[in-house]
Order: sequence, then structure tokens, then C-alpha cells
Amino acid sequence: MKSSPYCRVKFLNKDKSIFFSVLRDNVDRYFKDNEIEKTGGQAILLKAIFMLSLYLIPYSLILTGLFSPVQMLGLTIIMGFGVAGVGMSVMHDAIHGSFSEYKWINKLFGSSLYLLGGNVYNWEIQHNRLHHTFTNIHDIDEDITGKFLLRLSCADKLKSIHRFQHIYAFFLYSLMTISFLWKDFKEISLYNEMSKTGLVKSYPRKEIVRLIIGKVIYLLTLLVLPMIVLDLSFWQCLLGFLIMHCVAGLILSTIFQLAHIVEGASQPAPDNNGNINNAWAIHQLQTTSNFASKNHMFSWYIGGLDYQIEHHLFPHISHIHYRAISAIVRNTAHDFDIPYNDKASFTNALDSHIRMLKNLGVN
Repeated sequence: MKSSPYCRVKFLNKDKSIFFSVLRDNVDRYFKDNEIEKTGGQAILLKAIFMLSLYLIPYSLILTGLFSPVQMLGLTIIMGFGVAGVGMSVMHDAIHGSFSEYKWINKLFGSSLYLLGGNVYNWEIQHNRLHHTFTNIHDIDEDITGKFLLRLSCADKLKSIHRFQHIYAFFLYSLMTISFLWKDFKEISLYNEMSKTGLVKSYPRKEIVRLIIGKVIYLLTLLVLPMIVLDLSFWQCLLGFLIMHCVAGLILSTIFQLAHIVEGASQPAPDNNGNINNAWAIHQLQTTSNFASKNHMFSWYIGGLDYQIEHHLFPHISHIHYRAISAIVRNTAHDFDIPYNDKASFTNALDSHIRMLKNLGVN
């Protein structure tokens, strides 16, 4: 690659691009023949109400002061499941624009990320634009690059402590959502540096103001308000705050890792000119894996993220359709002799991820 780690990467193999044209036609035919919309419709709206309630109702109950400290800690655990549920089933679809056919509804429910302590602008850049386009490419995909005490990319420098990362990784995963409080500010300088090569635009000043205001309101609501209303100490509120985030972070981060840091998911490197000799859609299949696709309840809770291949190929289609179109994607990939990486269960995917952590820790 070029001396700058943020060179602009291009997918150049036009001969392979016919696969996605055929696949897109096959998927479009499914929606047309069944006369259904690609967005979530009423099903995802009802799910959004449930997930938001799973987060906001326990918080409201805590503020009533009718519960003991131990019971309030139990409610923060439920809030953690709600935070993860909102992230996977509500915010994720909405920011991709697949929650609703109406932009204002997508924007409204996408803003639920602020309720989780995150930032919509940063998520759009880091997740929608960089991760979904340059999946598993070192230095550009933040999901695998430069993690504290973790080596998730074979291109990252190997350190002696990494040999133990399979032991402590899941503790670090639990810090995912709470890391929004400082990571979102680090993105300002990162995106400004990336903007020099045209990967992204420089960070707008209005978004910096929005970022600061969002964090202040979030901390005042989740940490300061309970202290005022319930006369709790800072440490009591902080403990509940951390428990909520650790539960949410562990769920979210683990689910995301099982899609890309598993056996069979490649980490291709661009050539010296920043080119990937592959078509974008095939790159998505080669860097992504499905898992646990037969567990309907689990799939419902995690927002269809067990169908990551379908999500990466069609992020503008709501996750409620992924199970139905997965057979189309699998069969079309088979017709083009392209591997379709699908772990048989959550446990199989988790075992594969742990083996990857061990391997990346020593090789």
C-alpha cells in the first residue's frame, strides 16, 4: 500500500461484477413476486417499541425510587439487554435507511443511537461507509484495526501480550458502548486525516458541536439525574451505569466479531496502488460469515445479524427479510462457485472466533 495507511482503495475486477448483477435481479424478483416492500414495515416498528421499552421502562422504574439498590442493579442489567436490542434491531436498520420507506422515520429511529451514548454521524462514517465498503481491510475498517490490547488483524503488529487475548478479549468487548464516550471524539482527528486521501470528508464543525451536546445530555440523564432524584452517591450511579454498558457492550461486540473474525473470513490487502483485485460483492462474501441461522428467537433479538452476508450485500433491505433471501444468496453464490461461509450455530461461531483470537495472538 502507499505510505499513508489511509489510501483510497478501489475494487477493480469488473469480470467478477456480473455476480452481483445476477444476485440483485434474483432478490428484486423475490420482492416483486411476493409484492412486499424491502423496508421493515409494521413488524420492525413493533420490535422497535419493544426494544426501546426494554431500555427505557427499567430506567423509569429506577427513577421512581421504589426499588432497593440490589433490585435497581437488576434493572440496569435489563437496560443493558435493551441497549443492545435497540442497537441491533432499531438504530442499525434506521441509519442504513432500511427501517422505513420514509426518510424522516429512519432519521427519527436512527437517532436512538444518542440514547445509547453514541453519535449518528460517526456511525454513518465508520460503519455504513468504511466498514461496509472496505470490510476486513486493515487501517480502513476500524472493526479490526488498532484495538487496545487486541490483535484482530493479521496486519497489526504482534505483541507478546496478544498470546493471552483469547482470555481477556471478552472483557474488552464489554467496554464497546461505554467507549463511545471517548472514541467518538478520537474520530474527529481520524476522519480529518482520512479526508486527505478522499476516503471521507473532513469533520464538520456543526457535528463537533452536536457531538459535545449529545454526550453532555446523555451523561446528565444517565448519571446525574438519578443522583438528584434518588439521592444516590456518584459511585452507586456509576456502578449501575457500568453494569448496563458492560452487558450491552458484551452482547453487541460479540455478535459483530462473529461475523468477520472467524475462520473462513479473509483479510485481503490492497496492492501498492491501493487496489483490490476483486469485485465488491464477492469481497463481502469472502470477508463475512453467517451463524446460528436456525435459531429464530435469537435471530429476532439480534436484528438478523446472524445473516451478516445478506446484510453486507443488501444493507438497504431490512433485516426482517434476511432469512427469506438467504437461500437466494446461497444458491446464486453456488452457481458462481463462490464460497458461502455459514457457521452451524452460535457456539460453532464462538469457538471459531476464539480459535482466531488464539491464532492472531501468536502468528
